[in-house]
Amino acid sequence: MEKRQRREPRQSNRTQDKPQDDLDQRIVDVARVAKVIKGGRRFAFRALIVVGNNNGKVGIGTGKARGVQDAIRKATERARNNMKDITLKRGTIPHEVIMKYGGARVMLKPASPGTGIIAGGGVRAVLEAAGVKDVLTKNLGSSSKLNATFATYNGLLSLKRVEDEALKRNKPVEEMRPFWERNKDEGEGNVG
Repeated sequence: MEKRQRREPRQSNRTQDKPQDDLDQRIVDVARVAKVIKGGRRFAFRALIVVGNNNGKVGIGTGKARGVQDAIRKATERARNNMKDITLKRGTIPHEVIMKYGGARVMLKPASPGTGIIAGGGVRAVLEAAGVKDVLTKNLGSSSKLNATFATYNGLLSLKRVEDEALKRNKPVEEMRPFWERNKDEGEGNVG
């Protein structure tokens, strides 16, 4: 009788087997949620994941499943598909923005180099994954991690470049620059 040759195990085409593409993945929140049905409650898990390349590209995704690992996998997949470019300038954001999402209001303010990221929870996760180095933030509304995270993401997407806005308004770029950048160029030596 001939010996049977062993077959190689089949390769799965799941997202876990794909290379990580050097993306920074952060789990912001995993919550147990319930659906009320005829016989009682059916529990599931909702995961909120932020994915970014630490260089101006960030995505956010939520996933819900009966198991935690499945919820995280779904959220990661959605976050990778949802990645978008954001406008950064010297490690900070180009201008101040206040964004609202649901009950949450998040204020993002540019900061000088060396300040770091002054933020907490989901706001910090989005900013770090996006590659922002220096920024001041304040959560003005609801303390919901989900809504604060989405408000931060939408705030980063709404940022504009000074050059584009100057062109749009038919004004010189120097006139559109923030005051702290204008003063550097004009009079370095006069302190008084």
